[in-house]
Order: sequence, then C-alpha cells, then structure tokens
Amino acid sequence: MFFLGVNLPAADSRTPSHSAAYTMSSPSASENLPPASVSEMARQVTVRIFANRSVGSGVIINRSGQGYTLITNAHVVGNHSGNFMILTADGQMHGGRLISSSNHLDLAVLQFNSSRSYQVATMGDSNRVAVGEKVMAAGFPNWLNTTPGQMQDTRDWGNRPFQLTEGQVGMVPNRTLVEGYQLGYTNDIRSGMSGGPVFNQRGELIAINGRSKFALSADKVYRYTDGSAPSPEQVQQMKALSWAIPISNMPLRGMS
Repeated sequence: MFFLGVNLPAADSRTPSHSAAYTMSSPSASENLPPASVSEMARQVTVRIFANRSVGSGVIINRSGQGYTLITNAHVVGNHSGNFMILTADGQMHGGRLISSSNHLDLAVLQFNSSRSYQVATMGDSNRVAVGEKVMAAGFPNWLNTTPGQMQDTRDWGNRPFQLTEGQVGMVPNRTLVEGYQLGYTNDIRSGMSGGPVFNQRGELIAINGRSKFALSADKVYRYTDGSAPSPEQVQQMKALSWAIPISNMPLRGMS
C-alpha cells in the first residue's frame, strides 16, 4: 500500500520568520484570505517538475531539516526512475528523487534537499468541502496562448507560466472515482498543471490537480473504484469539470 511516511505540519505551521519565502500569520478556521494572499502563498509552495519529456507541477507539504517533501501526480513522474529537476519559487533548480508512487492512486512523492528556506503548504480538511465553495488551483501550464491563435511552449520559461485559476466546487461524489479522484471543480486546468495544489479560500491545501475537463477515455476515468459506472447524466456533468484527488483520499501518516 502507498503511504506518505512523513510527519506533516499542523494546520498553523509556517516557514520561519527569517525565511526568504513568503510568510503570513495563521488564519482562524473561519477566516478567508484575500485572493492576492492566496495567490502569493500558492506561488511559494507550488513547484515545477521536470522528468525527461514530462513536465508537471507539485506542492511542498513538509520540511525536515534541509529535506523537503512534495506531492505530485503519478502520471507526471511516469516510469522515470532517475533524478528529477524541481524548480522552486525563487528560480532555483534542485535535484529531486522519487520516494514512493501509488499503483491505485494517481499520486507520487518526491524529495529534494536545500539549505534555503521554502514555505510549506498548510493542510486543510477536504471532508468539509461543499458544492459551490470557491477554490483556487495552481500550476505551470506547458502551453500558453500568448497571441491570438498561437500557442507557445513554456517548458523552458522557468517560473513565468505560473497560474492560479479561480472557480468553485461543482461535484463531490459519495464514491471515489478510479485513481482517487473525488473533487470536481470548474477551474480550467491545462497540461502541465497536473500535480499542482487546489486551495480553499483560507489558503489551505485540500486536493491535488490531475484531470482537465473533457478527459479522453471517459469510459475508463469516469468510473468508481468498485468498477461501477455513474449514470449517463452524471458522466456528462463530470466531463464538464476538472478533477482532483482530495487530501482525505491520501494515506498520509503522521498528519496532525
């Protein structure tokens, strides 16, 4: 079974005050943050991952000494068994390594070491997420339409393509879809944003991006883990949403 064997920070953990990374005071359980604050926080904890020809996103979830742990999608790392290059918010490139990858969840855990201080995402409670709630999804699109009718490859642009999209929760099925997906939301997710974080309005990490709208092979991806299928009406609703894996579906050990 896939486990993330790290001790995760409590909900009020932040980087030290001397850190060069963005810091902010811990919000109360009911306090929403200004969108600009969520955007800056998201920029600090979201990383870009380079694995051979695959380029995706990830989110820093833990620090232990000079070691940083991050989550991404398993389909971002693929079958790559060598070192990964991880680009952090300050423009530094770090050599990363795969710690674990799941066979049944679209998740992978990477680590990198650095003497620099980087912000760690605050974990939220995805079980409390409701349809209609506003959410923000972050990542690095691999292609951007910078001029009308022309898409440009951003994979050598460093951190410049960072995007934070806003939307709302559109569907939370009472059963989990294959590979752990259970949070449908209206935000636009583009290629390259897979593995990036989804935040609530308090700036807490509640899920991991993974599937964009109108996914291919709908008969395979819009199925429950028990092998049953949603109704045709539900499938049509699912297709119109992006999908993420909620934190509650991740076997995180040591989470306080």
